[in-house]
Amino acid sequence: DIGFAAPIICRSTVQGRHLISDDNGYVCSALSIDPWSRCCPRTGGRFSCQGCNLDSQCCNSYEYCVSCCLNPSRTKEADVLKLKVAKPVTAGTYTNIFDFCMGRCRHSSASVVHENAYLSDFHHCFLVQQNSSGSTESNFGSRLDGINVILGRQGESCSSACRAKGQSCVPSRLAELNKCQILQKYMRCKNGCFPSLGPDQPAEVVDEAPKNLNPGACLYMQMDDRLTCDGSHRHTRRLCPCA
Repeated sequence: DIGFAAPIICRSTVQGRHLISDDNGYVCSALSIDPWSRCCPRTGGRFSCQGCNLDSQCCNSYEYCVSCCLNPSRTKEADVLKLKVAKPVTAGTYTNIFDFCMGRCRHSSASVVHENAYLSDFHHCFLVQQNSSGSTESNFGSRLDGINVILGRQGESCSSACRAKGQSCVPSRLAELNKCQILQKYMRCKNGCFPSLGPDQPAEVVDEAPKNLNPGACLYMQMDDRLTCDGSHRHTRRLCPCA
């Protein structure tokens, strides 16, 4: 019997008008993709991080974000496959790394919330949420012993929110609140929970915010060393550790 090799078929992104990333980690122009296999030519670098800041794991283009994210040395399959696609308990988990990378790179709120306070032009982020690593709520609770978790008013800093309760903000405990499962415990987060880059985080975008600011989304700060009690934003409510 004569056997025939099964045709190679790739999945690819469709967001960009000029560039495409396939599920093998290659990026190519929309005109150079193979029309039958939907694969990019394997002439360029695989898992390219062109235009990416590897410290924040954010990129200035969607396609290179997906390509960089697909690198198994940066994104561990075991971490990705247990993440929920959305907040509701009925939501499914990601079935593969490509779906995770396409979704995560597309939906970073860092590009839309602080319209006048960007730290950089890198709005497409693929950081795996450490807050979804499987740690139990009881572990977080023990780290918050003696802490009064307060939901601030719209546009209010944690320093102000704690002071209104006769307490002080505890900056060393901000990192314990800077996790999706903690945000979702105290806030609705009805439009999801995303990494961002703002001094007001962790926080939730208020429902009355302009639609392009992703109302109802919860945001956590990608860099714990930039967390501060003094930050605020006119369209968010902060989650604050007071004592």
